Amino acid sequence: MNGWLLAAGITAFGVAAVHIVAGHRDVVRPLLSCGLAAEPRRVMHAVWHMVSVDLVLSAAALVWLALAGDASATGLMAWFVAAHFAAYTVAFLVVTLSAGWSKPLLRLPQWILLLPIAVLTAAGAA
Repeated sequence: MNGWLLAAGITAFGVAAVHIVAGHRDVVRPLLSCGLAAEPRRVMHAVWHMVSVDLVLSAAALVWLALAGDASATGLMAWFVAAHFAAYTVAFLVVTLSAGWSKPLLRLPQWILLLPIAVLTAAGAA
C-alpha cells in the first residue's frame, strides 16, 4: 500500500465533497438564478457537474493506485493525476491573481485545497 497516494485519495474525496456541497450552495444556486443568458448559464452548470465527476473519479483512482500492489504499474498514472491537480491549482492561481483583487489568494481559495493533492500524489509517485 502507498500511504502518500492513499492520503491524496482521501484528501481528494474531501475536496470533492466540499466542491459538491459548498459549490452547489455558493456557486450553482447563484449561477442558475442570475441574469446570464440560458445557454451559457446551462453550459457553466454542466461544467460544474463535469468537475464534480472529475474530482470523484480522480479520488477513486488515487485510492485504487494506493491499494494496487504493483508500484511500477501505478507510477505513470500517479504522475498524471499529480499533474492534473497541479494544473487545477495553477488555473485558480492565474485567475485569482489576474483579477486585481486585494488579498487575492483568499478570494478564490480552491488552490489551497488542490495543491496538497498534487504534492501528496507526486510524493506517492516518486
